[in-house]
Amino acid sequence: MRIRTATQDDRQAILNLLRRARLPVDDVFASDGQTFFLAEKDGQALGCIGLEKLADCALLRSLVVDSSSRKGGLGGQLLHHLKVAATASGIRELWLLTIDADGYFERKGFGRVDREQAPPGLKQSAEFSTLCPASAILMSKAL
Repeated sequence: MRIRTATQDDRQAILNLLRRARLPVDDVFASDGQTFFLAEKDGQALGCIGLEKLADCALLRSLVVDSSSRKGGLGGQLLHHLKVAATASGIRELWLLTIDADGYFERKGFGRVDREQAPPGLKQSAEFSTLCPASAILMSKAL
């Protein structure tokens, strides 16, 4: 299994993973600020995670692992890969929105934040303003 930076050629595989997990797909690869990482084995996409650099922050996008590969630590490997890449690019804090994975992210060191405290760049993102429901939990982690 390897994790690599995804390309436009991987878009359909990423969309398939996200759709099966019922995660937002409307703006995947919609801006230059988005980078996705793809986990694959023998040419099969097993999981992905995205990073979106915004004006004043960075958003963790859509951590997903295919149901056939869950419980093996792949989500943690993807998250670690993203954090290394984010740190290398100068990002000091990650933000995310989740409907039902807050427990997972709390175990990974993320803390809940009141939505009103979101940075302006995050508030202007499609993920925050339209794609995720207002009930989604906002979380952050310093890197």
